[in-house]
Amino acid sequence: MSAPDGDPDDHSDERGDRAASVGDVSPHVGAGLLEEEMGPSGAMAHLYRGEIHRMKYWRERLDKTTNWAVVVMAAILTWAFSSPGHPHYIILIGVAALTVFLVIEARRYRGYEIWRTRVRILQENVWAYGLDPDGGLVDPDWREKLGEDYRTPTLKITAEEAIAHRLRRIYLPLFAVLLAAWLVRITAFSPEPWVTAARVGVIPGVAVVATVAAFHLGALAVACRPRTWHAKGELRAEDLRKSRRD
Repeated sequence: MSAPDGDPDDHSDERGDRAASVGDVSPHVGAGLLEEEMGPSGAMAHLYRGEIHRMKYWRERLDKTTNWAVVVMAAILTWAFSSPGHPHYIILIGVAALTVFLVIEARRYRGYEIWRTRVRILQENVWAYGLDPDGGLVDPDWREKLGEDYRTPTLKITAEEAIAHRLRRIYLPLFAVLLAAWLVRITAFSPEPWVTAARVGVIPGVAVVATVAAFHLGALAVACRPRTWHAKGELRAEDLRKSRRD
């Protein structure tokens, strides 16, 4: 039987070199990843799929919060109108409960926006560019921004913007339903003047009405005031709205 080609010492040296290279990481590791001349690599595809998965998970968390808010609101309204003897302020308790859900959902929306921002960066600058290079890059510095975000993840929007977004999408209509139900409850179900019927215990009706009015006006102001939106919500684009109207 013939001996294998090569000197055994040569193989030992090769193994030693490989071991040394594993221990001493080259500063250029990953330098060739996603070269601009190349199409999206397998690593990028896995990265994109992972970000989509995390975005979907946080989207589901948002939906669960909304579902609970609707269930609680429906239960409170059902109980409030099931008997004329039930107090009207149970509806105001429902407003407070929805406010708690709004704050929770806004916190989750800020987390969701981290993953959606990354997904949109990849869609705009990798997949869109790969499909149509003539369209150019949306952001020429997207690599640096995405790399920095992976090094130091940060929240992309303020708490006030997150609350405004959830108010516009979900909670303003819910608050409007509760407000209408409360007004019906203190007017149509009470023989007293509605301002008097609005009292809660020792709190006079005028103070209750003023508090309710201030809360809803404040929510409307937060939701509708002019602002620069930082959330990567492509469905809010004016061009898309115009095309839908056309």
